Amino acid sequence: MCAVSMNSRLRFFPWRAACAAALCGPLLALAQQQPSDYAREKRWADEIVPSLVVGEPVWLEAPRTQRFLGIYAEAKNAKGAVVLAHGLGVHPDYGIIGELRTRLRDMGYTTLSIQMPILAADAPAARYPVLFWEADARFAAALTYLRTKKYAKVVLLSHSMGSRMANHYVAAHPQVPLSGWISLSISSGEFAPLKRLKFPVYDVYAEKDLDVVVAGVEKRAASIKRTRGSSQTMVFGTDHYFAKKEKELASLIRLLLEGEGK
Repeated sequence: MCAVSMNSRLRFFPWRAACAAALCGPLLALAQQQPSDYAREKRWADEIVPSLVVGEPVWLEAPRTQRFLGIYAEAKNAKGAVVLAHGLGVHPDYGIIGELRTRLRDMGYTTLSIQMPILAADAPAARYPVLFWEADARFAAALTYLRTKKYAKVVLLSHSMGSRMANHYVAAHPQVPLSGWISLSISSGEFAPLKRLKFPVYDVYAEKDLDVVVAGVEKRAASIKRTRGSSQTMVFGTDHYFAKKEKELASLIRLLLEGEGK
């Protein structure tokens, strides 16, 4: 409807064009938003919560979204806290994020791995940007939860699509009180503009990563070059999921958390 209204007749009536644009803007914004598949989230939660060995389930709330699952694993005498965001269409105890949340807890960092918004199982990655608004709200809710626990140092750690969501969040909220963002194999291969960040960005990828991730190495390095303390690291001998290199990756992340990677 909006596209049809912007026809040649409007060229002679600028005010009509302006009104049409004003109406189209909110409609376009709504079209680019979609809530998560909450039924699918519930199925994931029903499956993983009873089998948790490390950590406990916490239910977090954010505006305009149903409550969502977080897995909170508190470290004794914690050095800080890490919010973890998983990749495409899975859950907070899956794959490399599931491995890292437990390994980092054992290394002295409290972890909060959160359920990111998801679409139906057959939804392509290209559809996922409609969920980024909800991802923003979930990151904010996770940080609020950790602030109630009195953590002064909080780092965001994300993988694949979770890194795209994290990128959207930190780009839109550069003043958010994070101590750093560790991006693992961002699935778009590049960072959205990162300006005025008050914390370092660590770009980590695998030697045998997705083609798009490897192709974007130089562009990502340029994106973070002017953000103080930021760095880029390749993990040798593994793929997009860091298979068989979970221990080495956790050790690298510990170095970054402790400032060794700056």
